[in-house]
Amino acid sequence: MGIELQVVADEKAAARRAAELIAEVGVAAVAERNAFALAMSGGRSPWAMLAILGEDESMPWEQTELFQVDERIASPGSEDRNLTHMVLGLSMDHQAMLRPMPVTQRDLEAAARDYESTLPAPLDCVHLGLGPDGHTASLVPGDPVLAVADRRVALTESAYQDHRRMTLTYPALAEARQIVWLVTGPDKRDALARLLTGDPLIPAGRVQNGNMSVVADEAAAGA
Repeated sequence: MGIELQVVADEKAAARRAAELIAEVGVAAVAERNAFALAMSGGRSPWAMLAILGEDESMPWEQTELFQVDERIASPGSEDRNLTHMVLGLSMDHQAMLRPMPVTQRDLEAAARDYESTLPAPLDCVHLGLGPDGHTASLVPGDPVLAVADRRVALTESAYQDHRRMTLTYPALAEARQIVWLVTGPDKRDALARLLTGDPLIPAGRVQNGNMSVVADEAAAGA
């Protein structure tokens, strides 16, 4: 497993560098296929990155489809929804590129299958975050979703931080053309060290992909 680590000064610089990497992948994807399929994770870390991407003139928004890596099972507009914050971070024009996970459907298993059917194979770029407990996407410690090998989208079996989740699975991450990790803050230091060694005891350490870049601030990297 090859991981390229880039360490920058602080959280703001990390958001900017991750945005630059994603835009670069987008430009290359459009040059080759006239389309850019990007999947973005939730959490607080990517909010600034998304805002920077929204203002980046090199980002090929017109050819972009923006998918979700994961989403909490919660009502529309909930503060707990990743989608709520993605919408707030994008202009009206760019919101049209969003492809939300259908977590409000009554039959969630069918909803996960439906979302999987809309995913390009492979995704051009997947943005991932990293939790202090080593989770990434909504691949959370101890949940049976970690063992899903025959689907690209699945549901967690139990609640994690008060919500069940819909998430991309390891197969979807493995086939992506590029993964960009954004990791900031001192509470991520141990998890980042374990990610970089491919520690299978944390969910993030089990992500297998030959093209992974990690952008971390000095606090997370221990620099």
